Amino acid sequence: MILLGGQLKQVLIVTGGSRGIGAATVKLAAERGWTVVYSYSRNPGLDLGTAVQADISSEADIIRLFDAASAAGPVRGFVNNAAILEPQLRLDQMDAARIQRIFTVNAVGALLCAREAVRRMSTKHGGAGGAIVNVSSAAARIGSPNEYIDYAASKGAVDTLTVGLAKEVAAEGIRVNAVRPGLIYTDMHADGGEPGRVDRLKSGVPMQRGGTAEEVAAAILWLLSDEASYVTGSILDVTGGR
Repeated sequence: MILLGGQLKQVLIVTGGSRGIGAATVKLAAERGWTVVYSYSRNPGLDLGTAVQADISSEADIIRLFDAASAAGPVRGFVNNAAILEPQLRLDQMDAARIQRIFTVNAVGALLCAREAVRRMSTKHGGAGGAIVNVSSAAARIGSPNEYIDYAASKGAVDTLTVGLAKEVAAEGIRVNAVRPGLIYTDMHADGGEPGRVDRLKSGVPMQRGGTAEEVAAAILWLLSDEASYVTGSILDVTGGR
C-alpha cells in the first residue's frame, strides 16, 4: 500500500481512461490527490497514473484490472466510463452482432465492473466504503433516433444500474451516482462516423455550445468527493440544458 504524508493513498479506478471524458477524469483526479489506475483498449494515451490494458467485454480482464488497482492501495472510488459507439444507423439496419457488441461493453461490462468495485469497497466485504460514478449519456433520455438507438438503450441500462445499485449498497458505505453528458467534444463522435456532430447539433442546446470533457470530469470528481456525501442514486445531467 502507498503512503502520502503518512496517509494511506486512496485508489480511483477509471475505465476507458486514455481519451475523452475518461482521460480528463484521470488528469483531474490525479491533481486532487487520488492514486489513479485506469484501463485502456489500444493506447494508454497519458503519462500519469497506472495504465492497465483491459477489454471491458472480458470478465477476466475486468478482474485483472481491479486486482491491479487493489495492489496499489484501498480502492475508494470507481468511474464506470468505458463504452463503445458504432457508425450511425437506423435500428432496422442494425444486425444482431452490432447490438451484442454494444451491450457487451456498455451494459454487461458496466455491470461486471460495478460488481468488482462493490466487492472491494463494501463494508460487507471488509472494505472501507467509497463512491461509484457511472458515465451514462443524454442519449438514454433522448433515444438517439436515426443514429444510435442501440447505444442509447445501453446507456438506459446504466441509468437503471445506478438507481438500483445505489439502494443495494447504501448501507454498506458506498454511494452510487451517474453523470449523463450531452453533446461533448470528444473523439467518440468520429467512431460514429461524424467527427463534427457536436457543431451540427449545438444550436439545439440552450447554452448554444458543446461541452468539454473537462466540464464532465469536474462533475464526476464532485460526485466522488465528500462534498457529495449525502448524494446517492442521482443522475446528474451535464448537457447545457438539453
